[in-house]
Amino acid sequence: MNQRSLFWVPVVVRLLLVAAVTGGGWYIWNASIGLALGLLVLLVLVLVQLHYMYLLSVWLDDPDQVRLADGWGSWTDIFAKLYRLRRDDQKSRNELAEWLSRFRQAMSLLPDGVVIMDDVLFLEWCNPVAEQHLRLDLEKDKGMRVTNLIRSPDFIDYIILGRYEEPLILSLGERKLIVHLIPFENRRQILVTHDVTEADRLEQTRRDFIANASHELRTPLTVINGFLEIALGQELDAVSREQHYKLMAEQGKRMQHLVEDMLSLTRLESIDYPVRPEQVDIRVLLEQVKNEGDALSGGRHTLSLESDGTALTGSSEELRSAFSNLVSNAVRYTPDGGSISIIWRNSAAGPQYVVRDTGIGIKPEHIARLTERFYRVDKGRSRETQGTGLGLAIVKHVLMRHEATLSIESEPGKGSAFIVQFPAAAGAA
Repeated sequence: MNQRSLFWVPVVVRLLLVAAVTGGGWYIWNASIGLALGLLVLLVLVLVQLHYMYLLSVWLDDPDQVRLADGWGSWTDIFAKLYRLRRDDQKSRNELAEWLSRFRQAMSLLPDGVVIMDDVLFLEWCNPVAEQHLRLDLEKDKGMRVTNLIRSPDFIDYIILGRYEEPLILSLGERKLIVHLIPFENRRQILVTHDVTEADRLEQTRRDFIANASHELRTPLTVINGFLEIALGQELDAVSREQHYKLMAEQGKRMQHLVEDMLSLTRLESIDYPVRPEQVDIRVLLEQVKNEGDALSGGRHTLSLESDGTALTGSSEELRSAFSNLVSNAVRYTPDGGSISIIWRNSAAGPQYVVRDTGIGIKPEHIARLTERFYRVDKGRSRETQGTGLGLAIVKHVLMRHEATLSIESEPGKGSAFIVQFPAAAGAA
């Protein structure tokens, strides 16, 4: 039976029922009673339909809370179909909510920021990364225009001009972002942000490193080439020739030390060069460091060593390089007649290595940058002392590989203290 038959058959049955009651009353009693009975039955049928229409209206107002009636006659089929539609709709809504939850969870785990806006740039949703990048607060800012939340002329121009083929490089505070607007659907837009602050810093560091290394190597090469041109172009007396050879040898050693430090730094930064831990005899190591400091000082300073004899677990070669760099720095920046103390002791946090001097000291604004490659507080004095500018950078990376930290205490004109703090686990039995 088709849908039309299912609808009209009960209607015809009800009309026949009304006709039968009317005809029976007419036949048994009279026409008036027959018509009255027919109208009464018809009224009852209409009231039943109105009742079910009322129940349907109540259910439509709140389908989640009101239970759908079973119905009678045609209403049974109608209510059954409505129930199935409602059940399918609820199932679809649950699946959609689940997919939306998964989508938001996936977007929240992305390293990039994602902002979903409508066609007039009102914020609908954003992930936590976008909140950090663009300084948004989803709970407070939802429903607000994004151009009112991100107060950047470059960003507003990018949005207004609508040239979305190329991304926008946006600076917000200390962050540098690549922003890309992607229209999708008819009434939605996605704003994607990628943080390139660290990559930009690393690239700048790389450029600075190459520029500084080139500059440091150019000076001794210029000296050597200049003297060679003089030697090839004219005859020199023995004294001048000896002076030239001496200066060329000094510049050659300077280049050699610079290249060695650059190679050491590259090796320390490599993930393919892990620490090879061993039990380090700290007394022997510190004696070697002190002897190197004495040789560099040439008797111009007083070096002292204090040690409680505690051993250390780590790479002996790397630790010696870091310890020696701190002592050689102290020697270079301490005037003649000054004193340098090398101290090894146990602290509450673990083993501690301290190099304290009575040197020229460091101004506070320079301390945070001392471990940067080629960073020099006084460039003229650094060249006089024959430093490569990489010593403290090497120290920093050695300590990072040993989970140690470096703190610097200094006062201009009164000296400095370089304090290396090792974790308690680094102390060997």
